[in-house]
Amino acid sequence: MPDIVAFSNAFLIGFVPILLWLIFWLLEDIKHPEPRKLIARAFFAGMVCVLFVIPLQKISLSIIPINLAVPSEVQTLLGFLLIFSWAGIEEALKLFVAWLVVLRHTAVDEPIDVVIYLITVSLGFAALENTLFLITPLANGQLEHGLITGNLRFIGATLIHVLSSATIGMMLATVFFKNAPQKIAYGFIGVILASVLHAFFNFSIIVTSADWLLTIFAGVWVGITFLLLMLEKIKLLKRPAWWEKMFVKK
Repeated sequence: MPDIVAFSNAFLIGFVPILLWLIFWLLEDIKHPEPRKLIARAFFAGMVCVLFVIPLQKISLSIIPINLAVPSEVQTLLGFLLIFSWAGIEEALKLFVAWLVVLRHTAVDEPIDVVIYLITVSLGFAALENTLFLITPLANGQLEHGLITGNLRFIGATLIHVLSSATIGMMLATVFFKNAPQKIAYGFIGVILASVLHAFFNFSIIVTSADWLLTIFAGVWVGITFLLLMLEKIKLLKRPAWWEKMFVKK
């Protein structure tokens, strides 16, 4: 059955690179590794998140009156608004499922843990999303096109998911030892920043020519470099004395 073969190939091309990225990011917390069960739970939750994002994005498309057949400044603005709403839906839901399945667990006892779990959720999301993108070309026998698409998503779309979710994670990590209202406020700001970042990437891919594609991807890689530097700072955040007394076992 060609459909099964296409799905299997899409699964392999979509998932294997994601697993490589997952290993890379888990190495950032190698000194205090997270439980494998929680990592697997976060990854699977990210995959499930896709199933809720798709219908919500369709609702957003029905609400925002965009008409690409009549290009204008207003339509361009509405187009960006639509893309921003899609990005916002993705980032908010990724944060929600991360909070629902892992962030409340006692194993999340360091600021960097929040970033690692949100990245893991984003990679699970990207894995299923990549698979869905690849099914059609592979089902049509376009293996070369599928491989090119997979490679581009590996160095571009997948990393924007990581960078966007990590932005939320870094905002929450900075107030890890603060009270709930501060965490909610910083989480909200993080979702807005992540949505703007994600939307600008998607919008740039749509409106610019293929000649600028690598330049856009280069911008994402600069963001990833900045993320790696910020993770080193987050690792240095110290627990307050009251936290040590309450939560750290002697």
